[in-house]
Amino acid sequence: MKQLLHITASVNQPGLLKDMIEKLASRRYEIGYSNERMPEGWQAIETASAEIYVNGAVEFMFNEKETIRMPFITSFLFSCAHTKNDPYKLNWSISLS
Repeated sequence: MKQLLHITASVNQPGLLKDMIEKLASRRYEIGYSNERMPEGWQAIETASAEIYVNGAVEFMFNEKETIRMPFITSFLFSCAHTKNDPYKLNWSISLS
């Protein structure tokens, strides 16, 4: 018997999360690593990371009949990096739970 499972995740205050990540990616303080001399073919990078708590809910729907909604709160680690001539770019994020 084939059963359908739909999983949906929603985040509370997505605008606040977006603002926090944009501030991380557009920071003005620079340590200076991106200006270091490097061996041929290598490129120095600078990184910036932030741990941000995210909350929301996950919904599991089984065969479009039964739904389970579970609230969550977890921390994510967001990391941005940039090279000498590029702006910061979001490289990756990972849940810490």
